[in-house]
Amino acid sequence: MRTKHKAATTMRITLEPSSEPSPSHSQTPKDEVEWVPLPKHPLFTEHGGANIAAYRNLLAWDGASSRLYFWDANSRFLHRLSLRLGDPDPSSVLASSPSKVLQADAVLDFDVHKISVNRNGTAILLFGSETLSVMYLYGRASKKDVNLICRTITVGSHAHSTGGNDIRVLQVLWHPYSDTHLGILSSDSVFRLFNLAVDPLQPEQEYYLQPVEPGRSRNASSVCPVDFSFGGDHLWDRFSVFILFSNGAIYVLCPIVPFGSLFKCESLVEIYNDAHTFGIISANSVAASNSKLAISWLEAAFPELQNQDTEGDSLSLLRAHAYSLFDASLVLQGPLRRVGQDGNEDSFGCSAECEGRAVSFLYNLVSKDSILVTAWSGGQLQIDALADEIQPVWCVGSPPRLRVDSHDQILGLAMICESITCSSLGKVDHSAWLGNPPPLLRLAIVDLALPRRAESGYNISLFIDMLMPERIYSLHDGGIDSIVLHFLPFTSQSNGKDDTMKTPSVHPVLNTCQSRYTSEPSICGFASLSDSFGYSWIVAITLSLECVVLEMKSWNLLLPVSIDLEKKPISSEGESKERDIPTIISKELLSGPKEVLVPHASPSLRSVAADSIEGRSTLHQYFKLFHETYVEYGHKVYLELKHHAPQLKKIINDQHSRLGDAQQKLLNGEEKEGILKQRLDRAIKMHNSLEERLQQLRNLPCAHKKPLSRAERQFKSELDRFKEVELDALHSSVDALSARLRRHLQASKANQQQKTAGKKIHAGDNQISMLKSSLEKLSLVNTENSKKVKLVESTLRNKERSSGRESSLPLV
Repeated sequence: MRTKHKAATTMRITLEPSSEPSPSHSQTPKDEVEWVPLPKHPLFTEHGGANIAAYRNLLAWDGASSRLYFWDANSRFLHRLSLRLGDPDPSSVLASSPSKVLQADAVLDFDVHKISVNRNGTAILLFGSETLSVMYLYGRASKKDVNLICRTITVGSHAHSTGGNDIRVLQVLWHPYSDTHLGILSSDSVFRLFNLAVDPLQPEQEYYLQPVEPGRSRNASSVCPVDFSFGGDHLWDRFSVFILFSNGAIYVLCPIVPFGSLFKCESLVEIYNDAHTFGIISANSVAASNSKLAISWLEAAFPELQNQDTEGDSLSLLRAHAYSLFDASLVLQGPLRRVGQDGNEDSFGCSAECEGRAVSFLYNLVSKDSILVTAWSGGQLQIDALADEIQPVWCVGSPPRLRVDSHDQILGLAMICESITCSSLGKVDHSAWLGNPPPLLRLAIVDLALPRRAESGYNISLFIDMLMPERIYSLHDGGIDSIVLHFLPFTSQSNGKDDTMKTPSVHPVLNTCQSRYTSEPSICGFASLSDSFGYSWIVAITLSLECVVLEMKSWNLLLPVSIDLEKKPISSEGESKERDIPTIISKELLSGPKEVLVPHASPSLRSVAADSIEGRSTLHQYFKLFHETYVEYGHKVYLELKHHAPQLKKIINDQHSRLGDAQQKLLNGEEKEGILKQRLDRAIKMHNSLEERLQQLRNLPCAHKKPLSRAERQFKSELDRFKEVELDALHSSVDALSARLRRHLQASKANQQQKTAGKKIHAGDNQISMLKSSLEKLSLVNTENSKKVKLVESTLRNKERSSGRESSLPLV
């Protein structure tokens, strides 16, 4: 049970020399720290509004050490707050004041959009618009002030930072099984994995994504990635990377493992035995070949598996070795289709209920279910579950490019990942290791009911509740919503529940929308907190630097509502009124006194005189019997009436007051009757005026235009979709191609300069001709894309001009 302290909300504690884990002691033991509620921390109360742009998350939570990090966009400092969760009462969150300020040892001349702390809390990612930097959280003390000067490095500057800023970084995530590896997805459709401990500038692994064959795609959005997510701790999901494209298509890369990362031995033995049991012995040659490739990859990446005794003691963790198949590249599995869908190109991705383009993606592992959530710019969330297990697939005959050292040890790799067509798309195939991507089971389409906006749409960020994975938070311009999943197909089946498919419940947590239309987001920081006692909170920072802390209820949130079926309903109105009437006099008194049973008298008693001894005793007996019955009953009636007199008086006074209120309401209604009549007359006049104006508008020439035909309406919808989705994708593709062309030109110029300097370049005529042809193809593709963009822009301008001429017609 959680212990509750009797201390006040704000307390002072003397710091010990070992309270700061940093090797440098910037504070002396005499310094004091004050514990204050997090919303009242001076960091948020003593500063005004910050100059913060839209779509940012400047909060990061380190649950292992109970530390909250906040990036100050004005001073470009990182603030570290130590938190006390649930102390002194379960709903409170206390923060240490003043906060510890961490300062970069280099000049950060870019705007930070997102911060994220790694697994062991030793480094934090600073994701900017043009630069990626990593700040190590343990530094040296500054000579000027009490700030900590932390070592800061730049990541991937050669791959992403260009002169024209053509190649943009779309998403950056820490790898869940490594403290030094970063996954980066860029706009040139390349997924890169960097090892900061080896080389932060050159990627360790590069995967060039090619979702469709060249020339077969009709939509530019099908080749433009948007977001990605690493898989969870489940079978081959831990080696998987899920990539979302702008049209809503989801692809999977498996296996991808950071060199030197650690994995549980029992999990690796499980998938290793699965490949031996269901793959090699399969009668299908494709399944046998795929399982052999997987087994060879596992044995090379984790050599201890070959000598592992599954019956006895085993190692708890195994380190991944640098390895890649020399004659095969990974297959870009997908697009993942729903169960029962056909193989047409437009049958996946956006559903009929979703609007706009895909903007963000989230992978969530809940027990045995892998949940995939896609957010759309129209304000919808598409929630799916994997209906089958993910398995690795290679394309034999497409060797990767490897970078090795003098001892032939692999330092890095690069490969082209192409998508292949499968025969059983959208079908649950129980035959394992056939190389088919797993189908999706649609759980729900959640409409967040966001206000309409005339811009390109909403940017929606998704977060997982660390305490209850069934709950997902969505951060958008209108605030924060909570989505709770009540149906999980594999988890419910394994628990023996035969529940029907239940829709998720959506609850608004924080509403920042004050009107029907929202222009800019109002939240620049979000974090989900939890402790070991089962309590959960969320922290949000507004653009005005206002901190909001909300306790989230978790107990009994997933339990179904219990209904008492044995409770009998009230049969008639009479019974209900009878039950509502309070009991004034008991039914025992209303039924009268008890019946007096006169004792049987003998015949000789009639001849006895009343003044005789025998007669007197008989009369005394009768008087005593009557006294016990009637006098006691009268005494009870008296006491009952005396006891209920105040209650009767109170009821009568209540009835009089209610009567007075009813009379006053009647008088008010009579007074408002005249006002209502006047308003009704004005409404009737306005209605007649609007009818006359509508009739005049109907007589205008423009009102007799023919409605658009079906083909014209379809063409108009295609133009609108091209303007909202495809145009941005085309611009991104043109920028990426221009950046690649610029790099090739720079490389060719460097080669020419080396030739003039006297350096011999051993390149054959075939390689030079291939380079020239590739440059010519790239220039042709760039020219064609530029023409298409100009054509689309001219069409949109003509459409806007025509709509402007129609709107300029005079109204009578």
